[in-house]
Amino acid sequence: MSKTKEYSNGDVTIVWDAKKCIHSGICVKGLPKVFRPKVRPWIRIDKASTEDLVNQVKRCPSGALSFYMNAEEDKTAESLDAKVEVLENGPLLVYGTLSVMHKDGSTEIKNKTTAFCRCGASNNKPYCDGTHVKNNFAG
Repeated sequence: MSKTKEYSNGDVTIVWDAKKCIHSGICVKGLPKVFRPKVRPWIRIDKASTEDLVNQVKRCPSGALSFYMNAEEDKTAESLDAKVEVLENGPLLVYGTLSVMHKDGSTEIKNKTTAFCRCGASNNKPYCDGTHVKNNFAG
């Protein structure tokens, strides 16, 4: 069972899926007044503009953070052009919607941001689980 929480400022709702979080800290570094992991509630959505919140959520490497716009006329959550980013000493990030075919032939649709393991030590391959930090992966 996945633990999700929603935080809304009236314009946008941020959804956090704890099970997907790899604790990269990108959200905290980007908007430290909003994302405070040691305080409850850990997201203070009123401490940034809707535009800043959306832009920061789009940077989440695991997809644990997502958003949707609350306006009835705006039914789109977000749209991203396909983009690949190599994080220094970290995972390979793929932004956009993609189909992942696993070695057993099963497929899975991934939306928004997907973090793929580059260190080879993840217990959740092909996805990153943050093990690169413990193993001091350099690459």
